[in-house]
Amino acid sequence: MITKEKLIKHINKFPSELSIDELIDRLVFIEKLERRIEQSKNNETITDQELENEMKEWFK
Repeated sequence: MITKEKLIKHINKFPSELSIDELIDRLVFIEKLERRIEQSKNNETITDQELENEMKEWFK
């Protein structure tokens, strides 16, 4: 979840005019970005090697 303060900081960087679709896309991106940042802070990430191994499994 994103805080109101963080969201306001992002919104202040938006262009003066944008469509509802653009707004929704940007908000979804911001939410995903903030979630990934939190995961990184909590060491909920995988190494490049782990990712590579997982990807090899996907394409078997």
